[in-house]
Amino acid sequence: MADTTEVLAPLTPEELRKTDAYWRACNYLSAGMIYLRANPLLREPLKPEHIKNRLLGHWGSDPGQSLIWVHLNRLIKKYDLNVMYISGPGHGAPATLANCYLEGYYSEIYPDKSRDEAGLLKFFKQFSFPGGIGSHCTPETPGSIHEGGELGYSISHAYGAAFDNPDLIVTVAVGDGEAETGPLATSWHSNKFLNPIRDGAVLPVLHLNGYKIANPTILARIPHDELEALLIGYGHKPYFVEGDDPPAMHQKMASTLEQCILEIRALQQHARSTGEATRPRWPMIVLRSPKGWTGPKQVDGHKVEGSWRAHQVPVADPATNKKDLKIVEDWLRSYKPEELFDANGTLIPELQELAPSGPRCISANLHANGGLLRKELELPDFRDYAVVVKAPGAAYGLPTDVLAHFLAEVMRRNMNSFRVFGPDETASNKLTAIYAASKKTWLAEYKPEDADGGELDVAGRVMEMLSEHTLEGWFEGYVLTGRHGFFSSYEAFIHIIDSMFNQHAKWLEKSKKELSWRAPVPSINLLITSLVWRQDHNGFTHQDPGFLDVVTNKSPDVVRIYLPPDANCLLSVADHCLRSRDYVNVVVADKQEHLQYLTMKDAVTHCTKGIGIWDWASTDDGEAPDVVMACAGDIATMESLAAVAILKEHFHDLKIRFVNIVDLFRLMPASEHPHGLSDRDFDSLFTTDKPVIFNFHSYASLIHKLSYRRNNHENIHVRGYKEKGNINTPLELAILNQIDRFDLAIDVIDRVPRLQPIGAHVKEWLKGQIIDSINYAHAEGIDKEEIRNWKWAK
Repeated sequence: MADTTEVLAPLTPEELRKTDAYWRACNYLSAGMIYLRANPLLREPLKPEHIKNRLLGHWGSDPGQSLIWVHLNRLIKKYDLNVMYISGPGHGAPATLANCYLEGYYSEIYPDKSRDEAGLLKFFKQFSFPGGIGSHCTPETPGSIHEGGELGYSISHAYGAAFDNPDLIVTVAVGDGEAETGPLATSWHSNKFLNPIRDGAVLPVLHLNGYKIANPTILARIPHDELEALLIGYGHKPYFVEGDDPPAMHQKMASTLEQCILEIRALQQHARSTGEATRPRWPMIVLRSPKGWTGPKQVDGHKVEGSWRAHQVPVADPATNKKDLKIVEDWLRSYKPEELFDANGTLIPELQELAPSGPRCISANLHANGGLLRKELELPDFRDYAVVVKAPGAAYGLPTDVLAHFLAEVMRRNMNSFRVFGPDETASNKLTAIYAASKKTWLAEYKPEDADGGELDVAGRVMEMLSEHTLEGWFEGYVLTGRHGFFSSYEAFIHIIDSMFNQHAKWLEKSKKELSWRAPVPSINLLITSLVWRQDHNGFTHQDPGFLDVVTNKSPDVVRIYLPPDANCLLSVADHCLRSRDYVNVVVADKQEHLQYLTMKDAVTHCTKGIGIWDWASTDDGEAPDVVMACAGDIATMESLAAVAILKEHFHDLKIRFVNIVDLFRLMPASEHPHGLSDRDFDSLFTTDKPVIFNFHSYASLIHKLSYRRNNHENIHVRGYKEKGNINTPLELAILNQIDRFDLAIDVIDRVPRLQPIGAHVKEWLKGQIIDSINYAHAEGIDKEEIRNWKWAK
């Protein structure tokens, strides 16, 4: 490893002077945006009225981050590099914003933040200010694909951006507080999936400034050799840049960063010239510098620089405390802004020359606005993969297996822009057919037995790792840089990425609705399978359909939920999702065998409408129904149809309208969602005074939430998962939660007035069926033959 005491001097005295001056300008802007609302260049003595009334922001990591950025600029110009920068430290935006502004691209995007004193004042004032921008690298920040408000995703986002971008180098600053999170810890293993031939490179810079908000950081407090061993164990070649003397640190960073860039290029050149895609030991940097470096040393007798007190606002009360005001003024003047900016308030020309120009400028890198680079997927006709349906509900099929053959062809046609992600469950989720197009990416050790069904390949495009966090981070980085993908996961454990989903949905909403300069990006497509109703063999821990509740909390402008009831509907939905932009699409479809209902033509029509009446399953013949049987989800659909069959057999003149829902958001009023149903359409489907028995895949409360403003809501009776279950048969699990055919039929009898006086005998028979079914399951460990192979009969 590099000798941390070795001092190399690649910078000439003149280069060092300019580099330090540019860095001082970055630090001045980072501090200024936290404190100043007037007098942006200190052209007059600092006064209380120049200070913001509410001081918000994070100073601690900014000088270290700017050190990285400034030295990247030198190498970008020297070697014509294509570089992205990701800021991992929480609330670490001041450094990124300062560099964006000094490069000039910020003013191109936001002309009112011009490169003069007036523009600088607006730039300062907007930061963490009502009507302005937040203290993260929000979507408003040019050059950013990573907000950093929630910690742990910087490295996975960086690798996602690097996949299939062979000339891109993604430098990611990893906060040492962030490094304590679970998602960050697993993401170090991403280097086992980076192919040096076809992919770009990621250069992590672990920024050890020693403290979090109020505590020391773990990695900054372990011995040097232990930290080095940890990083080597993760598969990296760590270089250490340590110190607090700016001139020496500039020389160390210049030398070390250049060494890392040259190593990356050499590793890639070797792999690409020889065709050997073995996993190299990629370089990384450990940057140890004081927290709040170059800021106040002490305030009120307390150590600030190099302590947790530098994390946010180092000097708390300059507006009313004269001593604090003097500290802030001395601090800001220490950067000598009069030497950095001309009379107009513009960065002086000799410093402007240090930044790259055009798309080589980090803040203007096209990959950070990935929609500009997006290429449409070349998609096969999904109809070519249709299941032949001769009669509705007459035969069983595997929906996800059918989907896998479609996705395999999508993969074949888009071998540089489409990947499939899943946590060690691609085969479990019946998506094995994808391997015929591309196997699993694997650049770690191989063993002979891997050749027997291991499906591993250094050139694979199926991304499997047992960390939903890392997979989702890769996926987000991949789509935010303009590429496409599909992610499958067990339903109960997709909750692991609840927060990541939230953050991405918020990013999309801000980008889509408020930032016209951000081009639309491909959607995140999540296939939720191994569902609650077929987790009877795994038990209670694997039974949780609540991710849908999380999704519906987000803006309907950026999220959609689909519950295709059969394979042909799943194909139609998948094609739609792959073509969509700026959404998170959640598709719920089980991996087990299910009845197939609709021909491809009917499936396309049904999915296009999103909700509709199935005439072949209805008995109302266009007249006012006695009851509406509604359902959403594959098991819910089958049990509802079975309930209809029972009711038809016992009550020949009962008028049933059967409604199936594919697009869950169609239940919302059109006034609240562009794809929602108008009140008139809702009323025509669900009537205005008849009972509606709604059998739902997930928790019943979600349907009430989506439809509570609707007419007839008081007559909508929803059945869903009730947290009942363990090791059960499929029917027993349905019975425990009362979504089964027998309980549904009983519910209809109880709620249709004319059946109440005549249905007692049928109800008693249905109750007996429930008891018999449970007793049989407990005796035989399986459902009855007539249940397991039940089919719809005309």
